[in-house]
Amino acid sequence: MRVVIVEDDALLRRGLTLLLESEGFEVAASTTTAEEFLEAVDRERPDIAVVDVRLPPTFRDEGLRAAVEARRRHRGLPVLVLSAHVEHDYATQLLSDGDGRVGYLLKERVGKVEEFLDAIRRVVDGGAAIDPEVISQLLAGQKSSGRVLGKLSAREHEVLGLMAEGYGNGSIAATLVITETAVSKHIRNIFAKLDLPQSETGHRRVLAVLAYLQASNRFG
Repeated sequence: MRVVIVEDDALLRRGLTLLLESEGFEVAASTTTAEEFLEAVDRERPDIAVVDVRLPPTFRDEGLRAAVEARRRHRGLPVLVLSAHVEHDYATQLLSDGDGRVGYLLKERVGKVEEFLDAIRRVVDGGAAIDPEVISQLLAGQKSSGRVLGKLSAREHEVLGLMAEGYGNGSIAATLVITETAVSKHIRNIFAKLDLPQSETGHRRVLAVLAYLQASNRFG
């Protein structure tokens, strides 16, 4: 599996490279700027890109914009974005283009090697990998606003959070210790209450949930 990395911190960039190579990945390019990253993606056509959100020169959203541009050029390119903090807009924008194969992790998650590697594989396989802390803060903000998510039951909130992390019905059932039939029922209720189309495709479910959250914030 071939990877292109863009990370301006030399220590973290080297650490990511060593970790991935030790696990059998091929790091096709390791870059420090958005421009270098885009050139490397065009040249190497990797299986996945690992992208730091904040890159020089302004350290604001260069990485995010580069990831969006890379996916525009190479539709369906799997992208795993790393950020030091929960950035609501970045999390929702990342999942808004309809192609799936995306992840958003806090950098501290890299230190939990198995979780990080599982996130990479999940994104490459067509799913989503959203940091639980990101999901927790997104949902907490919505619940505190008293908007439509308040219609959901406590169990539906749990199911929604796991959906947004990219888990399938079987994994949700195992996590919550309920049947898959019960999970399917909760999902139908969630879509109905949020006026969202029903879908059993993992990344589309994530896109639908976060698109709703984004729309809620935009007009709220």
